[in-house]
Amino acid sequence: MTHLWVRAEQRPNEERVGLTPEGAAALVRAGLRVTVERSSVRAIPLDGYVAAGCEIAEENLWPKAPADAIIFGLKELPEDGTALTHRHIMFGHAYKGQPAGRELLKRFKAGGGTLYDLEYLVDENGRRVAAFGYWAGYAGAAVSLKAWAAQQRGGLIGPVAKYPGKEALIADLTQELDGMPRPRAIVIGALGRVGTGASDLCTALGVAVTRWDMAETAHGGPFPEVLEHEIFLNCILARPGCPVFVPASATTDPRKLTVIGDIACDPTSDFSPIKVYDRATDWQAPALRVAENPPLDVMAIDNLPSLLPVESSEDYAAQLLPSLMTLPDLSGGVWGRAKAEFDRHIATI
Repeated sequence: MTHLWVRAEQRPNEERVGLTPEGAAALVRAGLRVTVERSSVRAIPLDGYVAAGCEIAEENLWPKAPADAIIFGLKELPEDGTALTHRHIMFGHAYKGQPAGRELLKRFKAGGGTLYDLEYLVDENGRRVAAFGYWAGYAGAAVSLKAWAAQQRGGLIGPVAKYPGKEALIADLTQELDGMPRPRAIVIGALGRVGTGASDLCTALGVAVTRWDMAETAHGGPFPEVLEHEIFLNCILARPGCPVFVPASATTDPRKLTVIGDIACDPTSDFSPIKVYDRATDWQAPALRVAENPPLDVMAIDNLPSLLPVESSEDYAAQLLPSLMTLPDLSGGVWGRAKAEFDRHIATI
């Protein structure tokens, strides 16, 4: 019997989950064994999983899960160097040259485990079967606007916290922007899920949006238009061939740009399209100031959908469930393709 083990998230401010009680019930009806760890932070209560017929395990017990269990989480595992023996479904961030990603792959090689990277679960046309993109874009644009509002008050954005829903987020931002003229934003990757979410948030707040996608960026740059907007929202993942949208010289070039929201957030990748910063930000310090007079702040939080944990979890879980239903056959489909990608990268370790 295929055994899916849903682990508790251990990263601070991470309350999302990739399987809802409704999805768990569907898996149980289909004959899968589902174990859900207790969690002190998960946005969706445990009682729904109990009612769905799941087995319940203590928080962070996954290292002791049965050898045949498939461990399912979203964000990073503790960086303790231990060998990974299980099959894991998670966002590994390990295939684009990230230093931490290479260490993760070494742990899989040492333990003989397998990574089914959620970013690389793709259909036969290479399109991701599930993504948090829309809510990443929505939340990323919101935090970027908060950073801009803080600048207008002469400061740097302070800590951010989760919202119970998007209505509460919009109400909070409306209050913060009260009496301020709206900035102009440019969204690159506007036709994708991330860009759509970012554009929708801006529109809801009365922010004019310039929407760019592949047609506008195909010439490869440079892109001086980015510096003519007060806010730039990057919604394109770093990958080989990705053009540079903000060069290192932007910190001293004449510009109207004062906030960069790197929603794709891959600063340690060699292919990052934004060259003015080198590390992710977090909920306590959402923006990194990289220039003064005028200021230039970079927002690069890498778990943005967690600001809206219930909505983002429900949306993502619904997208992923059809693939989870096929877990009994890992040899083909999305799982076979993800395994092939893992094998290709593990061979370089």
